[in-house]
Amino acid sequence: MVPDITVFGAYTYLVTLIFWGSIAFILLWRADILKKAGITVVALYPIGFIWDWYTLTVGVFDITLNIGITILGIPLEEHLFIIVVPSLVIAVHETIHGEILAHDRDGNL
Repeated sequence: MVPDITVFGAYTYLVTLIFWGSIAFILLWRADILKKAGITVVALYPIGFIWDWYTLTVGVFDITLNIGITILGIPLEEHLFIIVVPSLVIAVHETIHGEILAHDRDGNL
């Protein structure tokens, strides 16, 4: 059975973003690529923003469990989502393919 995280009410989406964002941060920090990942996320942010704004505007999806803060037409949580998702993708990629693991395999760490 999947746990019901809606017990956080309006903070449900925010809690999940903090959870996954923390994992992304730890993995990026471990791989020592926080700055590089940050540059990539900043470059991708406008694309994510436009995509989110459009899909919310035309009704593709609706964010009901949010804290009610809207910035530039989208909920605060969606702004965080635009940051967390690429950060987590980069973090997982670097964890699997990054240099730190190559050093581990060679016994150099």
